[in-house]
Amino acid sequence: MVFACRDDGRGIDVESVRRAAIQRGLLSPSAAADLDLDGAIRMILRGGFTTRESVDEISGRGIGLDAAREAAEKLKGRLEIRSEPGAGTTIEIRVPVSLSALMALEVESANTVAAIPISAVRRTLRIAASDVARSADSKTILFDGEPVPFLPLNRALLASAASAALDSKRPAWSAVIVESAGGRAAIAVDRLRAAANIVVRPLPRSARSSALVSGASLNAEGDPQLVLDPEALVARAKRAHARDVETAPRKRACVLVIDDSLTTRMLEQSILESAGYEVEIATSAEEGLEKARARQYGLFLVDVEMPGMNGFEFVSRTRADARLSKVPAILVTSRNAPEDRRRGEQAGASAYIVKGEFDQNYLLRMTRELVGWA
Repeated sequence: MVFACRDDGRGIDVESVRRAAIQRGLLSPSAAADLDLDGAIRMILRGGFTTRESVDEISGRGIGLDAAREAAEKLKGRLEIRSEPGAGTTIEIRVPVSLSALMALEVESANTVAAIPISAVRRTLRIAASDVARSADSKTILFDGEPVPFLPLNRALLASAASAALDSKRPAWSAVIVESAGGRAAIAVDRLRAAANIVVRPLPRSARSSALVSGASLNAEGDPQLVLDPEALVARAKRAHARDVETAPRKRACVLVIDDSLTTRMLEQSILESAGYEVEIATSAEEGLEKARARQYGLFLVDVEMPGMNGFEFVSRTRADARLSKVPAILVTSRNAPEDRRRGEQAGASAYIVKGEFDQNYLLRMTRELVGWA
């Protein structure tokens, strides 16, 4: 099923996308010079990317097309964009009418063959044991510069102590990066077999199965094979990681987000929580100051322009407080004038983010530098 939206406007301005990508540090000038229309389309689908130089109530934050892409993926579909300079742009959301037949990647783990829908597979990797950060109950790897929960499939399906002991001695893994609406996870397997077009059959009601199993398919010999649910796989991996975080001696860094805009608060909270940070919200600087004095935070993320006390004043007050002065603060604002940046530095802010240039990768990089990993 296809939902199409067409206009007769100017089309996608590749040059504007190039300029915005350079300004946000996403591309070097030499790489931007090679950016074509297809590359520009991929760029504008990224979360937080916008060519707008200012932010208003409905645009300029770079979450419109990204939200449409996520909506399509939740329906196991995809978003396609076609643009013709001077003639307009077509945006299509394509979703399957039926999910009974699908393309899947077949994997093997502990002598069990299972299928993962290709639509949820972002990449396959070979991972050495040294690449896995281990703790008592969970494992994590770095993928695209971000921590991703690492879960051996045999542990997810069998959850046995014997499989865990065997896993600890492995020198390397094959892994599938699985992505769902809930995030990403690296699912480790014994081997990758092949991509195949399979017909998914529902399990009999009498069959007791794991929540990870969405159905079964029959191979060429007529033997049943498990079809795995990507959402459940990612959720299981995240639960294992969350248990470890909760029981670890070092507590998760908690970030206090202070902003009077509901949209901005939700965006920043979503980005930080997806990266594993605990987040609390305040809708004004006054409320933020009250919360800051009530518990220990690892970072303040503060809007500048708010009714009453503004962000500059909040940072100045916390720098003057002996207990709060050690907590780093990042100012987030639509102001980009040099004098505003200087005022932020003079107030004691550790970093300054302009909303019109908002980049979630930069926000996470600064957060890690100031408070460490979640």
